[in-house]
Amino acid sequence: MRIYQTVKIGEHHTNHCEDYAVIESIGNQKMLFALMDGCTMGTDSYFASTLVGKLLRKIAVERSYQTLYDKEKNSSIEDDIKEILKLLMLNLKQVKNTLFLKDDELLCTLVLLIIDFSSNTGQIFVIGDGVVCINGNITEFEQDNIPDYLGYHLGEDFEDWYKKQKQVITINDIRDISISSDGICTFESLDKRKSDITIDPVNYLLLDKEHYEIKNMLTKKINNLEEVYGLRPTDDISIIRIINNN
Repeated sequence: MRIYQTVKIGEHHTNHCEDYAVIESIGNQKMLFALMDGCTMGTDSYFASTLVGKLLRKIAVERSYQTLYDKEKNSSIEDDIKEILKLLMLNLKQVKNTLFLKDDELLCTLVLLIIDFSSNTGQIFVIGDGVVCINGNITEFEQDNIPDYLGYHLGEDFEDWYKKQKQVITINDIRDISISSDGICTFESLDKRKSDITIDPVNYLLLDKEHYEIKNMLTKKINNLEEVYGLRPTDDISIIRIINNN
C-alpha cells in the first residue's frame, strides 16, 4: 500500500494556504485520512481548517492508544466515522466557547476517509465541497455556490444532523483511492509560453500512475503541470491518494 499527499497554496491566495491534510492511525489496522478547506469569505479561514485538522489528529491518537488497552474492541468503519465526527463536533464547541470564537471563524469543509486495511474496505464522508476518486471513478461534491461548513452545525443535535448526511460512500475494495479539495478543479493556464499539449489535471493527479514509485508523486505531478503545461491551481489544493499495489 502506497500513500501520497500534497498541499499547495493557490495563485489567488498570497498570504495563507487554507487547506490542511491529516493522515493518522486509529488502531486495529485502520487509518484516518482527512482534508479540510477553509472558507475564503470567513475570518482567518486557514485557522478553521488547521484547527479541525489538529482536533482530528488528537482524536485519532487517543483512539489508537485506546485500542492498545482494549484489544477486543473492533468497531465497524461506519461506527468509527460517526464517533469521530461526534467527538470532533464536541471538541469544536469547547474550543469555540473557550476562545469566544464567532461562527465565521469556524468555517471549513471536510473530506474524511477511514480505511480498514485488514479487510481492504473504507468509507468516505464529505461535508461541503470535495472530489473523490474510487478505483477510477471520479465524483465531485459541489454545493451550487451554497457551500456547507462544519461551523454551521455546532448548535444542532448531532444525531439529527448525522441522519441527514447524504455525501457518504462505502468502499468494498481498495485499489486506487483519492480524496481532494475542490481546488483540484481550478487549474488554469497561467503561462502561455508552455506546451500547447492539453492535459486534464484531475485525471493526471487522481488516475495516472506516472511517478508511482516516488514518495512525493503528487507534488511531482503538480510541478509538472506548471513546468511543462503552464497550469497552476488558482485555489488552494490538497490531495491524498492511496494505491494498493498488492
